[in-house]
Amino acid sequence: MTQPNIIYIVSDDLGYADLGCYGGRDAPFGAVSPHIDALAAGGLRLTQGYANAPVCSPTRFAMITMRYQYRLRGALEEPMNSASKASTTLGLPPQIPTLPSLLREVGYNTALVGKWHLGYPPTFGPLRSGYDEYFGIMAGGVDYFTHCSSRGDHDLYIGEKEHHEVGYLTDVFSDRAVDCVQRLAEPARRGKPFFLSLHYTAPHWPWETRDDAHVAPEVAKNLFHLDGGNVNAYRRMIHHMDEGIGRLVQTLREEGLLDKTLIVFTSDNGGERFSDNWPLVGGKMDLTEGGIRVPWIAHWPQGIAVGQVSDQHCMTMDWSTTMLAVGGGRAHPDFPLDGVSLQALLSDATTRFERPMFWRMNHRHQRAMRLGPWKYLKVDDHEYLFNIDNDARERANLALRQPERLADMRQAWLDWDATLLPIPPDAGISLGYSVKDMPQR
Repeated sequence: MTQPNIIYIVSDDLGYADLGCYGGRDAPFGAVSPHIDALAAGGLRLTQGYANAPVCSPTRFAMITMRYQYRLRGALEEPMNSASKASTTLGLPPQIPTLPSLLREVGYNTALVGKWHLGYPPTFGPLRSGYDEYFGIMAGGVDYFTHCSSRGDHDLYIGEKEHHEVGYLTDVFSDRAVDCVQRLAEPARRGKPFFLSLHYTAPHWPWETRDDAHVAPEVAKNLFHLDGGNVNAYRRMIHHMDEGIGRLVQTLREEGLLDKTLIVFTSDNGGERFSDNWPLVGGKMDLTEGGIRVPWIAHWPQGIAVGQVSDQHCMTMDWSTTMLAVGGGRAHPDFPLDGVSLQALLSDATTRFERPMFWRMNHRHQRAMRLGPWKYLKVDDHEYLFNIDNDARERANLALRQPERLADMRQAWLDWDATLLPIPPDAGISLGYSVKDMPQR
């Protein structure tokens, strides 16, 4: 099979059950995510897929390098914040091989539309880490209308040059992605495929729908928008993203490229304050299931049968590794991958293999390991053991009943942790809000 085009769509802070295809309920205006649901119905949907971290920039380090993020200093921030703008250490070093750089080596055009959040020029940036072109924001979040970061800095770029454009950011990103596909379609038809990263900020705060330009001045000094938003606005923000994805799919169809394009959709971490994570507990910043289990959808008519569902365990870096394999790329020998290719799963959704997965967080000194149905979890000074297949809500702690299994998984986690960078004393934790702002979930 020839190299497919690849589109990697990443939402921001989307909850596990926010989409209709994951059990999400309709909004007052109707179905929240019909186009994303159609991709799932026409391809593969995973029910036990995970993010590499419960917060954005650490997951993005893993996503682009296909390695545990804890190997790089910048990823030890939870997450990187505006203080990293002048930093020469907090970012993705350009010498590190990446998914786009390795795909470019085997003939792909590469483009990123949307959120970067892996360090600022002149030391870091998308064009220095494998992308041929870039349109988007460097920061972790911006206002949807002014395109200003939490520092008040305007943050929208073409390449490394600041770019001013009027428009609702989700729509602006969708428009650019459509334009990118239209421009790269002819080379793709001639045998030069493209890799497009489309990294939305939706449905990340501030809580602004397409009709909420009047909110921008109110949140300019605090984009966390702690005194606003509601479930209906949040669902509408997801719907705006879904509409853009629908236009992108239609463009691929019109260009005759849909059958030859692998589209993968996910979220960078679990949901935030208005998200639906049912039946999971917790959310962003937590290593409970609600913070790390996320939607994973893959659509590729030439490579994935219609209507497939899998409970294979996987995490963000596995899907990036899969894209590298599907595209014919190889890892750099000096930077062996931690990700595991899921390529066999694409052609046979009944494929299963054991996939140990590990996480850690400086925030609340959290640890987690998933192995088969079992999960070892530590939060603050408390240790837990759960059978996730029987207890996805992590309510029945089996640590006292199975002390040997707990000890084995604890030791496995310690052995894994010893291979990674230690968390330095100056690593930041940026919560944004706490129980003083809203009751604990």
